[in-house]
Amino acid sequence: MRLDVQWRRVRTATVGFAVCGLLATGCGGSGDSDGDGGGGGSDTLVIFSGAGDLQANFNPYSPTKLEGAGTIYESLFFLNTARQEDPAPLLGTEYTWNEDGTELSITLREGVTWTDGEDFTADDVKFTFDMLRENPAINSIGFDGETTIVDPTHVTVAFEEPAFMDAANLLGKIWIVPEHIWSGIEDPSTDTMTEPVGTGPYTLGEFKAQAFTMTANPDYWDGEPAVRTIRSLALSGNQAGADSLSAGQVDWLSSPVPNLNNVEQAYPGYSATIANTYQIVLGACSSVELGCEGPQTDPAVRQAIYYAMNRDQLNQLAYQGVAAPISPGFGLPDRDYVSDGLENGTAPMEPDVARATQILEDAGWERDGDGIYAKDGEQLELGVRVVSGWTDYITTVNTISEQLQEAGIALTPQQSSWNEWSDARGRGDYQLIIDSLTPGPTADPYWQYANFFSGTNAVPVGETANINWGRYSNPDVDAAIDELRLINPDDAAAREPHFDTIQTAIEQDMPYIPVLLNSTVSIWNTESFTGWPTEDDLYAFPALWQSPDSAQVFKNIRPTGGE
Repeated sequence: MRLDVQWRRVRTATVGFAVCGLLATGCGGSGDSDGDGGGGGSDTLVIFSGAGDLQANFNPYSPTKLEGAGTIYESLFFLNTARQEDPAPLLGTEYTWNEDGTELSITLREGVTWTDGEDFTADDVKFTFDMLRENPAINSIGFDGETTIVDPTHVTVAFEEPAFMDAANLLGKIWIVPEHIWSGIEDPSTDTMTEPVGTGPYTLGEFKAQAFTMTANPDYWDGEPAVRTIRSLALSGNQAGADSLSAGQVDWLSSPVPNLNNVEQAYPGYSATIANTYQIVLGACSSVELGCEGPQTDPAVRQAIYYAMNRDQLNQLAYQGVAAPISPGFGLPDRDYVSDGLENGTAPMEPDVARATQILEDAGWERDGDGIYAKDGEQLELGVRVVSGWTDYITTVNTISEQLQEAGIALTPQQSSWNEWSDARGRGDYQLIIDSLTPGPTADPYWQYANFFSGTNAVPVGETANINWGRYSNPDVDAAIDELRLINPDDAAAREPHFDTIQTAIEQDMPYIPVLLNSTVSIWNTESFTGWPTEDDLYAFPALWQSPDSAQVFKNIRPTGGE
């Protein structure tokens, strides 16, 4: 039952850095079950849900979802991107491919019930897969299989072409939903879910704008979790999380804190694990054809920003020196294939302002009396969206704004709540936006390209983009992605020419401007809870905002005080 994919172990250590810049999750405080604080054996875990008031949305397919993937809703299997291992059975128990990779057979778990008491069956799996195929806004994986029910615990999925690469997302990143409820949902990409019904280890408890709770599912098929309550709080941002850690009120924090080189001494009772995976970018609404407007639609502008950055300075000011060079081809330099055809194997750490200005002038931009470049009467002025409270990203965009002045580019940071930022990203209501390109279900650069650079996932401005929010489309890149989908990933020689095509094209087009490769840190309370991932046992990716990995951690940890 092994996926035909290449896995690699994530680098770990006892110190590091995290970006609190994806799904709104983060930190909280250790306390007893009635929330009075304390620790030392509590069966309540308190975490941080992000900055600003929370908005109840537990639709796992919504770009503004708050929670639910892995905790309330489950996939068929858990795929661990942190290390090489077989997929762990969840709602599915085993699967097999036919010889040519055109039919996937899946066996489902018996005796599972939805939290409203209805039985989970193959009908729910077929409904979910069909819903995915019929709704492009949520079908970021380009799934086009035909699902057939064999019996209540068996389904098959047929493809017109070999689809080995489809297995990872289909089995590990598609959240199975109950047909008896979701068949009445008008639009699974936008409808808000406030009373979620799932099969997962937790159910939604009380919800308020400043906090919500998840309660252990007593009828969970794998047994009720030892952590009975997860309390998720809204704080003012990363600094509030760091303050809570200093006060000993955090059980699990995945956002920046001081003293990264001295975590265990600075925060007694805590330890940290890091992974170097997420790729920080300035995403550009890049496609004029799909409705993007502004100077950032000119590839020359994006290239000029790329060369004008001082990444060494950014690393020191925003990331305490623990970030790493990023490749403009978006393969991880220490993990993936990086094409020899790239002009820069990794993005320059020092600025090249002369190169930046030459690129602009070759593209017809001229400096005006204010020292800012202009073209056709339009000044090179850009806004960049960032979430209020994300101190690392705020420092990044503020510093880049200062750096670009020398290159004649005016950049204005635009802070907003996470909900507003997320909505703008999905609808294309931005010029530039800072975020990270997330890893796929396995340690393979294919997922970056299939998710963020595939024209299949590009939609017009105003419509919600599930993952290719840069609205990038290049026929050569699309063709190479399609070819990679058909190739057994163990055949490195057959894959490399397609990686060459993709990486060299996106280095030139640059819809996502590479900033740095971030290090993700999680700091957790080892005094009050045991069972956290460690360097020797990375059973899940060590980040609170990574779903469904965080759910695996919730299920695994136990209060040190026992039952």
